[in-house]
Amino acid sequence: MVLPWHETSRQWVPRSQRDNTGNGEVVTERVVLAYSGGLDTSVAIGWIARETGAEVIACAVDVGQDGEDLDVIRKRALACGAVEAEVADARDEFADGYCLPALKADALYMDRYPLVSALSRPVIVKHLADAARKHNAGIVAHGCTGKGNDQVRFEVGIGALAPDLRCIAPVRDYAMTRDKAIEFAEENNIPIDVTKKSPYSIDQNVWGRAVETGFLEDIWNGPIEDVYAYTSDPGADQQAEEVIISFDRGTPVAIDGRSVTMLEAIVELNRRAGAHGIGRIDLVEDRLVGIKSREVYEAPGAMALIAAHQELINVTAERELARFAGGVRQRWSELVYDGLWFSPLRRALDGCIEEVNAHATGDIRMTLHGGRAVVTGRRSDESLYDFNLATYDTGYTFDQSLAKGFVDLWGLPTKLSARRDLEKNG
Repeated sequence: MVLPWHETSRQWVPRSQRDNTGNGEVVTERVVLAYSGGLDTSVAIGWIARETGAEVIACAVDVGQDGEDLDVIRKRALACGAVEAEVADARDEFADGYCLPALKADALYMDRYPLVSALSRPVIVKHLADAARKHNAGIVAHGCTGKGNDQVRFEVGIGALAPDLRCIAPVRDYAMTRDKAIEFAEENNIPIDVTKKSPYSIDQNVWGRAVETGFLEDIWNGPIEDVYAYTSDPGADQQAEEVIISFDRGTPVAIDGRSVTMLEAIVELNRRAGAHGIGRIDLVEDRLVGIKSREVYEAPGAMALIAAHQELINVTAERELARFAGGVRQRWSELVYDGLWFSPLRRALDGCIEEVNAHATGDIRMTLHGGRAVVTGRRSDESLYDFNLATYDTGYTFDQSLAKGFVDLWGLPTKLSARRDLEKNG
């Protein structure tokens, strides 16, 4: 029996059980489900229909996760009971609208994690909201648990784009555990293989790959090579590789002189940096829900691009602006990690980030080898580095006679404070 929706029961009465057009026609509620094509979301189609009596529209978004063909996913959703299936190739949209702002911000949560999963959720949310509008749905569903960050990212995002929509999560709200999902799939002949079970929970897109659970939950256990897919062993014997990345106001526009889109830049550096084991991150991070979680990430393209971009900012951004941007960068990363992509503060911080990138035009040369992307050269017509001021050779233009007075004035507050303390303490 489906009970009326209220905050304590966290259950939902579909419109078909509580609404009528007045002419005898029953209006059936519709639910848009974030659909991956895997076991859990395939089972969720029938599970939601059973629990709520609603029709389910599946919505699959390709953000570069290298999964199955979208048409295959669409057909599977329909075979699993969805009344409609929306599929979207959002790879360029994700790269340009979400990865690029993260690159311009040099966004690293806890100074290490390049927001792999966190960045993909807002673009998926956008497509879920669009699908709900298109199909006149009143509910959006996702496959997140109650322990992770993604439930927040999905539901807060939906609240920002479509505050009239409700959100449900079968795993969290209806106790859809994996063993129950497998049992449901077998009983209802869900057309999906229920025997394959990875020891890890994996989420991936073009910006990177996140791996958790299994033996990794013991934080003393080191990752083994089969955890990785985007990167090769950084200890493998291979020749170092050189790459030149060209930027225009913070946007990568060419690699080794060949013009690229943002998506192409990420894909190429995923391949080239990944071959050298660059971008492996083993991190115990602070989740938004208050627990610590051990995550293993691979983000070769993201980490190589961020390293190059950071160096270009060092060359082209005025000192005080660059210093202030460090705090902006940290706060921007926290907001996105915490599911507040659509927040007014994140949009406001973008203004500062754009100013930091206003002169970030030029080339960065890097050596890729042994798990590291090392900057070896920089050039920019907008560089603030002045050779004649910096050189120690004859002919420098820096007026050293000014330095003595500068040092005296700069250190004066410290000197006065020290003198007071000496006099006070005898």
